[in-house]
Amino acid sequence: MQIFYIGLFGALGCLGRYFLSGWTYTLVGRGLPYGTLAVNVLGSFLLGLVMEGSLRSTLFSPGLRMGITVGFMGGFTTFSTFSYETVRLLEEGSLVQAGANVLLNVTVCIVFAGLGILLARQL
Repeated sequence: MQIFYIGLFGALGCLGRYFLSGWTYTLVGRGLPYGTLAVNVLGSFLLGLVMEGSLRSTLFSPGLRMGITVGFMGGFTTFSTFSYETVRLLEEGSLVQAGANVLLNVTVCIVFAGLGILLARQL
């Protein structure tokens, strides 16, 4: 059952990433890779929430937790896209944008992972 959950949630994560990223670019444009940032921030928050929440309750079976964390989050967030986009910005000579991309992705994602953990502890 665990493999089924991972595959199912992986597909949902990929679709979620596609739609959230596209919607974000529609809202704020492409001055920075905002779509990837939005996906990584939300993914960091959700992973903190689900992992901490599942350790504190029986809401998720181990198989379902693996489906959400490995499947959904694996399909939803990606460090490789962040890395590629940062290298492209550097190659284009957009040093300020590349630095902002790194600073925002690392800082904001860590903050949101912490917020997810804090929220899970309150539930």
